[in-house]
Amino acid sequence: MSTHHRPLPQQQPPQQQQPPQQQPSSPPRADGLPWTASDALVAVGAAALDLLGYSFGGPDESQPIALTALALLVLAAMPLLTRRRYPLASLAGVLVLGLALNLSGPVPQHFNCTLCVALFAVASSRGIAVAAPAALVAAVVPLLGREQPLPPPLSRVVANVLAAALVIAAAEALKRWQHAVEVRRRLLADRAVAQERRRIARELHDIVAHHITTMQLMAGGARANLGRDTEVVRDALVTLEGSGRMALREMRQLLDVLRAGDEPEESPAEPQPGVGHLGRLVEESRKAGLPTEFTVLGEERPLPPSTGLAVFRIVQESLTNTRKHAGRAQARVRLTYHPDRITVEVSDNGTAAPADTLVGALAGAGGTAGPRAGRTGYGLIGMRERVALQGGSMVAGAVDSGGFRVEASLPVAPADGEERLG
Repeated sequence: MSTHHRPLPQQQPPQQQQPPQQQPSSPPRADGLPWTASDALVAVGAAALDLLGYSFGGPDESQPIALTALALLVLAAMPLLTRRRYPLASLAGVLVLGLALNLSGPVPQHFNCTLCVALFAVASSRGIAVAAPAALVAAVVPLLGREQPLPPPLSRVVANVLAAALVIAAAEALKRWQHAVEVRRRLLADRAVAQERRRIARELHDIVAHHITTMQLMAGGARANLGRDTEVVRDALVTLEGSGRMALREMRQLLDVLRAGDEPEESPAEPQPGVGHLGRLVEESRKAGLPTEFTVLGEERPLPPSTGLAVFRIVQESLTNTRKHAGRAQARVRLTYHPDRITVEVSDNGTAAPADTLVGALAGAGGTAGPRAGRTGYGLIGMRERVALQGGSMVAGAVDSGGFRVEASLPVAPADGEERLG
């Protein structure tokens, strides 16, 4: 089996979807500072934008720009460094320094960039019950200053309130979007885990069911011939030993796939079984007491590893079911190469359908269930899943003349020089 599969991800316990909650504070840096480089860039950018706004919308050009006002304007952006860990304290610092700036002299009264960032941090990390009062305070404080009328003009109050409301709305929209992304990520992770589990279940079933069935039949044959035909007993034990060795090897390959990346590879992995191993599979079926005919039609050509593995597992599971449930029967395996697909058919002349078929709904073919039908197993489920993953189709069910037939058609790329059929 190939080791190109990624390891099985750890399953997370199912979590009930909850509304957006407070975001966790960022962990402290290794150097002990409570902010990161991105926090510093945000603070510097906000200060730069406010300086531009002060320069173009500040006092009259004939009046020099007060150095105290410039210093306070820059200092007002410094609390933004801690906005993610201490959002309320950061907003309080911005408001206090902004009020000091307003009291230092005539400055433009507007909802500046620093205040928007600080309020956005509060709205993103706290609920609306905290963000709404903070927004009202943030809308009123910039209206207070030296030689400013009280109460302030209604137009400015409305403008600041609208600005604060827009900041709150933007923060809420971002929280909901982040929550939706997280929910989708968890759903995709859970789906990947479920798909990986189904894949492992298919591999385990195909490996264990096939080899254990062969070993059981060989052990029964050896027991029945004890003291009579030693050559038959010897052949049965040899086949039993070989089947057990093969089962252990395939199980080890599957475990290597699951543990890929945990340990360094000491030796290259063995190739996964494919159509080239069908002859061995048929010979093993014959030794197990099931006369099996193997026919290949069409021009043989290499197949993708996943397609070859699917064909191998379909034949393996079908022959296993025949040996388990068909009684004294004969089987036929026919592999047909078409220009744009490959078809594999496994049939027997037993008396009814295998016990682990899903009659009607899962088999996808007509026919009545016989003595071998009566429960729902995993063999045909695994085969159908393999075929579906390859984009093919499968038909399975009892045939009118007696016996059971499994036929799967898998798409493959046309060989070089061949044209794909329309």
